[in-house]
Amino acid sequence: MDRTSLVFTGDIGFDKYMDKKWEDKSLIDSSLLEFLKSGDHLIVNVEGPLSKPRQKVSKTGVTQLLHTMDPKVGDFLTDLGADIWCLVNNHIMDAGPEGLLDTLEEASKRNVGTIGVGMNIDEARKPIILKDAGGIGMFGVGYQRACRKADENTPGCYSWSELELIKETIQDIKSKCRWCIVVAHAGEEFTSLPSPYTRQRYHEYLKMGADVVIAHHPHVPMNYETVGDKAIFYSLGNFIFDTDYQRAQYNTEKGIIVKLNFTENSFSFEAKGLLIDRAKEKILSDKLPLIFEDVNEKEYELLLPLSAKAFIEATKKQQRYLFPDKYANATEEDWMENFMEPLRSGRVPGECLDMQIILPIAKRAEENEWKKSELINVKEFILEQLE
Repeated sequence: MDRTSLVFTGDIGFDKYMDKKWEDKSLIDSSLLEFLKSGDHLIVNVEGPLSKPRQKVSKTGVTQLLHTMDPKVGDFLTDLGADIWCLVNNHIMDAGPEGLLDTLEEASKRNVGTIGVGMNIDEARKPIILKDAGGIGMFGVGYQRACRKADENTPGCYSWSELELIKETIQDIKSKCRWCIVVAHAGEEFTSLPSPYTRQRYHEYLKMGADVVIAHHPHVPMNYETVGDKAIFYSLGNFIFDTDYQRAQYNTEKGIIVKLNFTENSFSFEAKGLLIDRAKEKILSDKLPLIFEDVNEKEYELLLPLSAKAFIEATKKQQRYLFPDKYANATEEDWMENFMEPLRSGRVPGECLDMQIILPIAKRAEENEWKKSELINVKEFILEQLE
């Protein structure tokens, strides 16, 4: 085929407020459905196992963050046209190794391809190869440590930090294919622009030979960045996902669907905005979020302190929501103790929630260099979170 199109969605979680919504024939409006079905392949992020829960889930505390889905969701995804499931994420192991195996079996019986996970590291690393447009190779990676790492004998995810293995995967794909896509489940939740270490990591993948990085996990839409003839999409936000944890934050009802159009010589993209109507639990077509602009390095450096400041406020909201008794009336001293704790839950130095990097950047927002940015829409999007 001379030309092919791949459509990518953000996070899908059919539990909590979205439980049973796979039965709703009008869940997704017609214009979004048309866009989803307009590609030759549809790649969806399935945010959790299609399996019975194996741990009791409460409505408070961290266990409320566990996600599993009824296996019937597989039928919904098949009807939607999703022929590739990205399963590398921080919830795919929420029902243990058995839940992962159940999910892989649900995909297999529907002839669906999967990326990013396996019952061992060799399976997790295995790319999907499409023969169209000179060949397109695609694989998935997930951030430390919540995306449970696979090894020779352990089920789980292809870690985004296995840099030598990832370089080998990219080079192997490029020896056979014109194009290489890295699908990443990583980045800070509820932030507008990527943290420096996230951005650096994705740029590193491009230097290794990848052509496109397309990401989810932050649960909010983010910017994209063109790098020569390559591109990074930092977060598509939510697609079908709605929880109280999400509702405590800005912009979690917004998302983006991206279609990549490939020929043997070039690629282009189209994007469509969406809105989760929380009154009716419907997925509606919407304008693209203001943040969805090409943010180059110069603009990124100007805007990063403002984005980091908004992210600090989002993190405070997260902690108040999860631990109200401890943080409802927290002082600045309490927050500093939380942020600078070396073993802060979920934090991996230089890779995830590293407040010892982010906090000093946020303090630079008071220098007002961000006001020099020419990206009016991006500034507006971030400033709304600080009002």
